[in-house]
Amino acid sequence: MSILTGSATPEGTKRYRERFVDAADGHFRERNGLAFSSIGLGTYLGNADEQTDRRYVQAVKRAVEIGVNVIDSAINYRFQRSERSVGKALAQLAAKGLTRDELIVATKAGFLSFDTTPPSNPKKYYEKTYIKTGLLKIEDIAASSHSIAPRFLENQLDRSLKNLGIETVDIFYIHNPETQLEEVAPEEFMKRLRNAFEFLESAVESNKIRMYGIATWSAFRGSSRSRGFLNLADIVQLAREAGGDSHHFGAVQLPYNFTMREAYTTRNQQLDGKVRSTLEAAADLGLTVMASASMLQSRLSRNLPDFLSEHLPGLDSDSQRAIQFVRSTPGVTTALVGMSRQSHVEENLRLAGIAPAPVDTIQTLLNAA
Repeated sequence: MSILTGSATPEGTKRYRERFVDAADGHFRERNGLAFSSIGLGTYLGNADEQTDRRYVQAVKRAVEIGVNVIDSAINYRFQRSERSVGKALAQLAAKGLTRDELIVATKAGFLSFDTTPPSNPKKYYEKTYIKTGLLKIEDIAASSHSIAPRFLENQLDRSLKNLGIETVDIFYIHNPETQLEEVAPEEFMKRLRNAFEFLESAVESNKIRMYGIATWSAFRGSSRSRGFLNLADIVQLAREAGGDSHHFGAVQLPYNFTMREAYTTRNQQLDGKVRSTLEAAADLGLTVMASASMLQSRLSRNLPDFLSEHLPGLDSDSQRAIQFVRSTPGVTTALVGMSRQSHVEENLRLAGIAPAPVDTIQTLLNAA
């Protein structure tokens, strides 16, 4: 598979946006100079088999054809199969004339990953792949499965670039960095994270990534006193220390949906002497926010409360209502939705022709929840 050169650009993403003349106002949003679709395709779920691989290839291609230019993956998703499926789809799209600069491709690293299928003895696999090769030391690994050591991140990034068949990743996330805090003291964690950021700044200089960020599950949802909590302003300060005022820390991915509303409702972020919600703090810090788990792994695709359909009229399904809630929430750039079937892509992307709900509608829904 040939390597697709370049990365997302303001000109390319604008060109992509302008092709969709029927897209409603608000389907595309400008952040960091790029035009992001308000719905992105996620690749987390699915069996590690060839049938699912083929479905993802077709789903990615169809999504890009009808209004999605944000594609999200991770090296550990389906044991590297998801990245490789995205790579095949990108190659096929390029063969049809789509240019690399129109798409925003994101991936993540942090968890020790298998390759293609789970081994019969994971411990031996980890030892052979990561320890005996000198890639990692035992003390670099937290929770028996996670590392943010620079040499490990470099190895994973290079693998991801090969899997995806691209020269540059547009957004490279450190995956669930709060996992480190299960075993590492906060001071040591911050030291490790700064070292990771220094490597990622060098990866920007070498054109392997365009910007970096953190993708979390629990770090922003709980009390500021909880062990795994992260304060965004402190994280951005680390990026400044690593890369100066022109650092490339630009994105945050976090879970947000109708039942996991903490990013909008919980004020736990200290910034400039005030306490804000995570979405407010991210906006103040100029960060792009990707909402993961928009449908909570399909659990919100059915049986949503009736008042959602009352306040979100004109939609055909609970899946659409769940996505509309997320993409309409102030501070969210893109609602990431796992879609491995063309039929799901086509159903969900009907929202591209529908404007996001007004802010007061979202507040009404939050008050009624």
